[in-house]
Amino acid sequence: MDLGLFQAVTRPLPDPVLLCAADGRVLAANPTAARSLPGLSVGGVLFELAADGPDTLRRLMDHWLRSGDPLPGAMTVKGPDGEPVRFRCHGARAVWWRGPDATVQLHLTRLDHGDQFVALTQQVSALNQEVAFRRAAEAERGRLLAAEQAGRARMQRLYRFTAALAAATTLAEVVRATRQTAPAALDAAEVVLELHSRRLVPSLEPAESLLAISGDDWVDLDRPAVRGPGGERAAGAAARVPLEVSGLLLGDLVIHYGSAPAPEREHITAVVQQIAQALRRAGLYEHEHRLAERLQRSLLPVLPAVPGLGTACRYAPGTSMVEVGGDWYDVYALDADRTGVSIGDVAGHGLAEAAAMARISAALRGIVLRFGNSPAAVLRELNAFVDSYHPGLMATACYLVLNHRTGAVRYARAGHPPPLLVGADGGSRYLDRALAPPLGPVPKVRYREARLTVRGGETLLLYTDGLIERRGESLDVGLARLAALARDSAGRTVDELCDLFLHHQPGAEFPDDRALLAVRLPVADEPAG
Repeated sequence: MDLGLFQAVTRPLPDPVLLCAADGRVLAANPTAARSLPGLSVGGVLFELAADGPDTLRRLMDHWLRSGDPLPGAMTVKGPDGEPVRFRCHGARAVWWRGPDATVQLHLTRLDHGDQFVALTQQVSALNQEVAFRRAAEAERGRLLAAEQAGRARMQRLYRFTAALAAATTLAEVVRATRQTAPAALDAAEVVLELHSRRLVPSLEPAESLLAISGDDWVDLDRPAVRGPGGERAAGAAARVPLEVSGLLLGDLVIHYGSAPAPEREHITAVVQQIAQALRRAGLYEHEHRLAERLQRSLLPVLPAVPGLGTACRYAPGTSMVEVGGDWYDVYALDADRTGVSIGDVAGHGLAEAAAMARISAALRGIVLRFGNSPAAVLRELNAFVDSYHPGLMATACYLVLNHRTGAVRYARAGHPPPLLVGADGGSRYLDRALAPPLGPVPKVRYREARLTVRGGETLLLYTDGLIERRGESLDVGLARLAALARDSAGRTVDELCDLFLHHQPGAEFPDDRALLAVRLPVADEPAG
């Protein structure tokens, strides 16, 4: 086929058809091409018509020259009004051309909205955009979800930290809660409390006793030689933040960070302020607790030495009490052979109850002088005193008389827990008879007495209900626990026995004061102790 035949064949075609040399020269074109491509002329250069520059069209031309089959492409030229016009191209090397240079035969189709190729291209482009948007939205949603989960986890850690501090009452509990929950709240590996003990509890003397109260999980800045937590420190950067409340510097919180970055400064400040406030609150509680304990101890008597009898006593305030209580105990030397013993508890806590306890115990001493050998008479007179001078008050009491020559015991109870008789071999039994209503509510009560005989080496243990009372637990459980504990008392002195019973549950929460009085009848030829 020659140029004449090419022009004859392409003349009736509705689309532009061109024959171009490798350098872009137009060798032939049908009439539609002349109408569709302004500026196109035989002999002209096709590259000069490209609206976006000749480079793209040159690359397409090289591509088409290497193929004998039509390959797609696209080109943009300037239309009659100056606006760009896009054409879809199919080009291939003209294998029928016999000239000296290789030529390309081009078939052009104008792109418009009705063109299926354009529509498909637009659909693919829109689909790609939608996919990209969805992927971006999914990534953003994943990022927001991760941020929300991280924020929720931080809030949970902060909640556990805040709840632990809110539940902490004593300095020991605040220190423990801080060490256990503050690292997670601060995204840290470890925290160390360095505190001024004398500023925490100003009135506590000597300050060294604070270590026993608060444990050893902190550093006392007032005693530099004493180091609290030991061992290797966590690796990473450390920050020291002051613990200050109302202008009072309590010490520092040393924060050891691990691999995680430190949180925002505002976050650290909020956590540290909560710790400082909890320490200050616990220090004030400790101050009031110690004052209440000292006042209570000042109201309790120093037991007289009774020849032929071993005695010991203990008192401990309730772990959650900052007010004085109404517990009392006393020992009375009636004559050469007989000794009176009393223990009691005024219901309630506070200065009024402590004052009533002091007056009741003082009145009891006067009553014992007259009726000391009759437990029923002693409780009857004491009940009349409470009814007359403390209306509305209620108290429990137990009074017994021990003949340390014969071992005879007489006792009476006014609503009080039963004394425990502990044998030298650790066996025990409760003196659960002679029970009558408490002192106060019932004006005229006929108190009864019970009798028994104790042998040498046996111990009478009198106590208040704080020793056996636990929240959510019946008194029967506490009584059984006390009787079981007696099995470990064999071979102990009367003082060691008191310590055993007072501290038999070191980690328990005691809702009330604990007072106990132990009286032991020595075995023959054994000195009292």
